[in-house]
Amino acid sequence: MCSKHILCSAALLSAVASVPSFAQSSVTLYGDLDAGLIYTNRTPGATAGQNAGHQFSFMDTGLTPSAFGLMGSEDLGGGLKAKFQLESGISVANGALSHSNGNYFGRQAWVALDGAFGEAKAGVQFSPFLLAIDNADPRNFAHFGSGLITYVDNVLATGLFNSNAISYTSPTIAGLTGSAMLALGGQAGNFQAGRQYSGSLGYQNGGLMLDVAFYDGNSGGTAITPLSSTVAFVGRTLGAAYQFGAVTAKASFTSYKVAGSFSNNVYSGGLDYQASPALDLNGGVWFTSDRNDTKNHSILAALGAVYSLSKETQLYAQAGVVNNHGAMNTGFGLSDNTLYGLSGTTVGVDLGVRHTF
Repeated sequence: MCSKHILCSAALLSAVASVPSFAQSSVTLYGDLDAGLIYTNRTPGATAGQNAGHQFSFMDTGLTPSAFGLMGSEDLGGGLKAKFQLESGISVANGALSHSNGNYFGRQAWVALDGAFGEAKAGVQFSPFLLAIDNADPRNFAHFGSGLITYVDNVLATGLFNSNAISYTSPTIAGLTGSAMLALGGQAGNFQAGRQYSGSLGYQNGGLMLDVAFYDGNSGGTAITPLSSTVAFVGRTLGAAYQFGAVTAKASFTSYKVAGSFSNNVYSGGLDYQASPALDLNGGVWFTSDRNDTKNHSILAALGAVYSLSKETQLYAQAGVVNNHGAMNTGFGLSDNTLYGLSGTTVGVDLGVRHTF
């Protein structure tokens, strides 16, 4: 009887030993909820150029997009990892899909391999061009009064959420990091339809950051998105940042040349000051000029204060002013009736709360 137990135990141990050992993996649920109140002294009306008067309303996301997602990684050994991310935007105002161009997980949906060679990624993702502009934005791409507003004003969602995309990001060597992306239009018989490509080269040395990037995209393709994400345009950007103590100064130049339409240059600059561990203050200015007709130009300026009640919860206040000349219609927010503005001067104030999990 005893020998049978010994034989059974030995067989069980042998079976366990024969099962291959799998690497450690992890999955994380995360999210961000952002909502507040906004006041503007002038609001675009139903007729182009019409002033519908002042507006006081609920604002879904004034600082960062409300979203939730899943991200995970698996250690494959030898320094190689498999990674994935799924991210969907939501509206705090009504619980609907938002900030992800009408698609489930329309913000990000990709799988990647990451190792000593760099990172190769496939799926819906942000373009290197967009990320470079974000890096040099003094207000960190806030949804009120930032470089994100001038970006969307010019090319809508193109470059924000790139479908059918493949990208590669190099390891950092001597402070230099390169990134390249190709998004395929997917239209049979027409490789150029909806084709998008982008690249960037960044340099980091101590407190100094430099970034240069481009974007080239065609209209068409098979990507299904309610808001156009294949506006045909050529984009160029050059940005810089320098941190000295608690202050970071940022400046950039960005060009948006839309096929068959306008050609705008955007010049920006500003400061971010970490006044205390709990309080961050920042401000920026964005000057947009139409190269085809310089009478069309605008100045957007904004200030913001963010106070952290905890690591997860923040209160914020933002104020902005935009002045449009000629046919320029720059706005100062991504909420309804604030993305595009009226000729003349418009003032807005935004108060809100942000919670991450």
